[in-house]
Amino acid sequence: MSSLVMVGAQAGFFYRDFDLTWGGERAKISQGGQLLTLSLDKYSGSGFQSKNEYLFGRIDLQLKLVPGNSAGTVTTYYLSSQGPAHDEIDFEFLGNLSGNPYTVHTNVFTQGKGNREQQFYLWFDPTKAFHTYSILWNPQRILFLVDNVPIREFVNKESMGVPFPNKQAMRIYSSLWNADDWATMGGRVKTDWTQAPFTASYRNFNANACAWSAGKSSCASTTTTSSTTSSSDVWRTQALDANGRQRLKWVQKKFMIYNYCTDLKRFPQGLPPECKK
Repeated sequence: MSSLVMVGAQAGFFYRDFDLTWGGERAKISQGGQLLTLSLDKYSGSGFQSKNEYLFGRIDLQLKLVPGNSAGTVTTYYLSSQGPAHDEIDFEFLGNLSGNPYTVHTNVFTQGKGNREQQFYLWFDPTKAFHTYSILWNPQRILFLVDNVPIREFVNKESMGVPFPNKQAMRIYSSLWNADDWATMGGRVKTDWTQAPFTASYRNFNANACAWSAGKSSCASTTTTSSTTSSSDVWRTQALDANGRQRLKWVQKKFMIYNYCTDLKRFPQGLPPECKK
């Protein structure tokens, strides 16, 4: 029998849910497990990963990004499996010069292939306060949400031959690192190390998700009727309603700055099949 269980992680308790994986003292948990910080200096960045692996779920995490001149820095928050044919669902936050907006970079990898980038500006300053960044991943779709506002939807189009991440369990990873060879204005703006250390903060982790163990590769019973679905299970079959579609259109019209699905120069032989309406 599989040992798939629904996990409803309580907010906080980073000690219980995550391992600090690199960067030494640059990664810290404080406030009784309620706050996690990552720092970057000239010598190293830092990172952490979840103890659990998940196969489908809704992951929420509050972040406060590196303030001030964050040019050259990248803060990541993503789900990923392992190996050359890995699946991955990415949030990356590309720093910028003081007063200029962060770029939110999103991507979806299936069977080791990415190249599905969409990038956005935010409608607020993500360095002034904590904001909630969520990944909702069910067998039908992946939603990227910011403060519960959908910014991107990646729909399962396996029927069109497009791979969808639904067989490999993924851990949650996050890191803060130096990428000044590409992160800001294509690498033209370098990291100002006089501003170091750079620090990003995390709190209020929550996972309504299926934890994967014992080598099993599918969630138990992902089909539930509305009469038996609890509020914490809504993600299993969740789709965008009319209001959600309007909010997605608002974000993509006003704040999207790059969409691989409209980049004809990049795909002269034709856009990827999932881009077709």
